[in-house]
Amino acid sequence: MTLAEKEEFFLRDIAEDQISFSSLFGDNQPVHIEIGSGRGEFLAEVSLNEPGSNFLGLEIKRKRIKSILRKLEPATHSNVRLLRMYVDEVQLKRLGEKSIERFYIFHPDPWPKRRHHKHRLIQKDFITGLAGVLADGGDVLITTDHEDYRNWIVKHFSESPEFEAGYPEGFSREPFSGHIETHFEMKLKQKGFPPFYMRFSKR
Repeated sequence: MTLAEKEEFFLRDIAEDQISFSSLFGDNQPVHIEIGSGRGEFLAEVSLNEPGSNFLGLEIKRKRIKSILRKLEPATHSNVRLLRMYVDEVQLKRLGEKSIERFYIFHPDPWPKRRHHKHRLIQKDFITGLAGVLADGGDVLITTDHEDYRNWIVKHFSESPEFEAGYPEGFSREPFSGHIETHFEMKLKQKGFPPFYMRFSKR
């Protein structure tokens, strides 16, 4: 199958204010979302491991979308879709209240310089947005190799009344159960930067 044919099957540009997952996937299975799908290794594997859920990758960069599409096949990844969509607390509202079972946010940009912290994805309003679209008991899985960003993430989620941390200190060095290591994560480990794993569940 050509890349153009894969794009026709998997990729969507959503113009409507509200996203209909039943229309997007053709069924009503639980929806998991990966924010920033990178090269697509996670989406390609997790969708095979959990056929009873639908997986939506949100990505904005054209080069990355092409990389993801090369790893997907309609016959084996029928429960995967991609949205060309920038994500912030405003755009999250398009997903619908209590419509998502799980979010995956792997290695978001840490924006390490203090003057750039305002650009970090994890902010108070964004966390409130996640809570609004997560189903009761749904969760957010996050990884980062950046210690300062780890502290930032744990602090912001701990200040939210909507979430509780899955680990006593807010993070773990042990991978999630069934965790899929991406190319980026493997490279970081080889350079001596193992990730911190964080899980936050909606109360």
